[in-house]
Amino acid sequence: MVARALSFGVVAEAYERFRPGYPAELLELVTAYAGGPIRTALEFGAGTGKATRVFARPGIAVTATEPDAAMLAELRKHVPANVTAVQAAFEDLPADTAYDLVYSAAALHWTKPDGRWARMAALVRPGGVFASFAVPIALADPDLKEAARAARAPYLETDGVPSPDETPAEDRPMEWPGTELQQSEWFTEVRQAGIERRLTVSAHEYVGHLSTLSAYVMLPPADRDQAFRRILEVLPETVELNGQITAHLARRRQ
Repeated sequence: MVARALSFGVVAEAYERFRPGYPAELLELVTAYAGGPIRTALEFGAGTGKATRVFARPGIAVTATEPDAAMLAELRKHVPANVTAVQAAFEDLPADTAYDLVYSAAALHWTKPDGRWARMAALVRPGGVFASFAVPIALADPDLKEAARAARAPYLETDGVPSPDETPAEDRPMEWPGTELQQSEWFTEVRQAGIERRLTVSAHEYVGHLSTLSAYVMLPPADRDQAFRRILEVLPETVELNGQITAHLARRRQ
């Protein structure tokens, strides 16, 4: 798991180019939930700063942390001056500062389960907010999705991307990490919310996105190239992606 978590540096530029950014609605969702000013924020697993840029826009002092040096170098090219970039894994973050908001965009699953929520609680000030965002980008057309799966199957059984649930997030049973947050002694007011999103990209851009997924990064280069070639053969020139965002929010107990 550690090797996969630190595999993205070799594709840092592609990650920045092909991974979709985050909409302003995400900041609005978190701000509304917080119910008060957010002056300081900590992001862990920040990647190239896709989410960092959204949360830094209103002048929030964001500390963006990322364990991979190449990813952090790419982040530094794109973030505003009110962002402090730090190379560190979540488990290595000092607990000497508590923030109004601690958040993670598609990175919480890379953290170690043992002690996760105790460490998180130490980083969020009492009454502050923790937020996690999951973004399983997938082909919206189920037939195309099956065709792409069959095309890559000789080289990769699964790419690790869960199938998005078309049911609104608010109407679905609580999912991870909300289920763990509900059981945590440190957090309350757990909420699951969604932002619906459709993206239209070229087939080559979609394969570019696939090239940033750890499952493909870890493949032998020859197998990876063959998988991408086969996927392109079964896709039309442009494809629609389901890019819905599922957010989990929780408040640090006072």
